[in-house]
Amino acid sequence: MTGAPIDWPALRDRLSATASEQADEEPRRVAQILRQRARTAAQVPVKASDVPTLSVLTFGLAGETYALETKHVRQVFRLHRLTPLPGTPPHVAGVTNLRGNVLAVLDLRSFFDIPTRGLAEFDRVVVLGDPAHGGFGLLTDSIDGVRALPVGELAANLPTLGGVRARYLIGVTASAVVVLDGAKLLADPGLKVDAVRGRTGAV
Repeated sequence: MTGAPIDWPALRDRLSATASEQADEEPRRVAQILRQRARTAAQVPVKASDVPTLSVLTFGLAGETYALETKHVRQVFRLHRLTPLPGTPPHVAGVTNLRGNVLAVLDLRSFFDIPTRGLAEFDRVVVLGDPAHGGFGLLTDSIDGVRALPVGELAANLPTLGGVRARYLIGVTASAVVVLDGAKLLADPGLKVDAVRGRTGAV
């Protein structure tokens, strides 16, 4: 059985039309790809240096990790001598001599009502502000070091951090670093030890 004869001229016309359509489509597709690449190239990549960060000093306290912005930290040192100060609140651990200035040393565990968890050396001191102008030291279990903390990692106040701590909280990271507001701590009159302000000499 033989089929109808092939209409070669008509077939050539159809192939020619298809080739023409493909030729027209190719520039459009290339132009679309180039436009997409241009849009991608126009997007400025976010560099690590462009991410807002806080420079913080991290330290251990009662089994937890805390942090303070380094702009509020004067220095850190190991405490060798602490003199109790009668008549002061429980969170005032005592005073020590820091290069001729009487430095009040505070116990945040008592101030924040944090339960003690096991044994700790508790002899590292973080000095906030200027000791000659109302600054004070904070007793810590350990000094972990300075790090840049992306602001975006900080969560808002968490229900588990209520009470006094919540008033001095900047935020908490996903790794449970509690970032305290050094400015609020320094401005709190309840953390000032007026009895020793301005005194100098050995204690």
